[in-house]
This record gives sequence, structure tokens and C-alpha cells, in this order.
Amino acid sequence: MLDAALARLSLYWRVLATGLSFTVFGVGGLLMRVVLFPVLNLVVRRKERRVAAARGLIRLAFRTYVDMMRALGVLRYEVRGLEKLERGGLLILANHPTLIDTVFLMAFVKNADCIVKGALWNNPFTRGPVRAAGYINNEGGAALVDDCIASLRRGNNLIVFPEGTRTPADGVISMKRGAANIAVRGARAMTPVLIRCEPLTLGKGEKWWRVPPRRVLIRIDVQDDLAIETFTGNGASEVMAARQLTEFLQDYFTGKYQRHA
Repeated sequence: MLDAALARLSLYWRVLATGLSFTVFGVGGLLMRVVLFPVLNLVVRRKERRVAAARGLIRLAFRTYVDMMRALGVLRYEVRGLEKLERGGLLILANHPTLIDTVFLMAFVKNADCIVKGALWNNPFTRGPVRAAGYINNEGGAALVDDCIASLRRGNNLIVFPEGTRTPADGVISMKRGAANIAVRGARAMTPVLIRCEPLTLGKGEKWWRVPPRRVLIRIDVQDDLAIETFTGNGASEVMAARQLTEFLQDYFTGKYQRHA
């Protein structure tokens, strides 16, 4: 009886704490847009330095945010292989089980760049940070891959979710060809990251208040690099190489994710 009551209280608290976390995220993004980044624009005149400073501030804010969620009892997290991300110019490919995957990765990756949906680019709570940090708008059309390659060549660490969206509720991972095109055309090795959320929460189409019966554990495992020459070194065309790489990533993430689980 007592255990059941404590479990209900824990559930109610985590619903409240999750709502508070979302509120903090929205208000924080708005304050950064109307207060912090206008000051940054005045203080730092050179665009390159301003973008670097904005990304550093966002990384600090996201690291504080995930630690706040841990302190509130919303979740726990583990990061393995973090030292592999201490380089520059990385093409980081990750699976995408939850809404907060981007927040976690950008909290731990230095000088991170990412592809941002048009909805976030224009959202009043997020457009300030994403524009100040110079992230890549996914509405760039045919130039999107070129923009990603240019970012890597500038030494940025580009975070890409090859699925293009969160993994659906059935857990079936389906890769798009965009990540492979970036790797093939940019002649860039890939750094895979496996993300596991247990029990699953904030998945595709899931409401934030439907919290799981126990506290969530986020596991982030940074894998060894995948060499691009395996797919481009046999004289295959870029189109064929990207197709083969996409099929490989489908098998890689599905198999690795299942073993990781």
C-alpha cells in the first residue's frame, strides 16, 4: 500500500518536473533571444567569433539544462566514449529515439553545428539561439548538403540524425540518404553515436505529460569512426556509394542499437 502511494507521488512529481523543464526551456530560449544575444551582437563584432561564442553559450545552457532535469528527478544519463568527441570536423551520426537527443548531444559536443527544421528556425522560443549560432536551416534545398560539407571543412562538429526525424513508436529505424550524401561528397569519416532511452519517453507523437512509470535513463555511447573509403574506394559513383552507405547505416544502427539495448 505504501509502495503504491510512493510510486504515485513519484509519478505526479515527474509530470510536474517535466512540465517545469519544458517551461524553463521555452523561457530560457526567449531570454537568450531578447537579452543575451543582442548584447553579444554589440560586444562581439566579428561574425565568426560571435557564432563561436553563441555556440559556447548554448552548450553551457544545454549542459546546465540536462543536469537540472537530473536534479529534478526527471531522468538519469550516462555518456560513454566522450573522449572521441574531443576533435574537430566530426560528422556525428546518431539515432533519434527522443525529443531531447539534440539537447544531450549539443550539451557535450564542442563547437557543434546541426541541421534545424524550418519550424524551429521561425519559432519565437528557439529562433534566437539557432540563428545566433549559425545552425543550418533544412529548407536550404539542393544547397543543404553543400552547406553541411562547408561546415565540416570549417572545423565544426556536425550532428546529423540519418533518420531525418524521431524513430516512430514501433521502433523501426529507417535511414534517409542525406547523411550518406554528406559523408560521400565531403569525403568525411563518420562518428556514430547510439542513444538509448529506457523506458522510452518523448518519442515521436508522444505527449510530454505521459511520463513512464519510473525515472528515465538516457545512455549515450560514442562508437569508433567509420571510414568513408570503404564505400568510395572501389570506383563507385557518388550516387552508388551513397546508396550503399545508407544501406550499411540502416544495418549498422539497427544491429548496434538492438545489441546495445
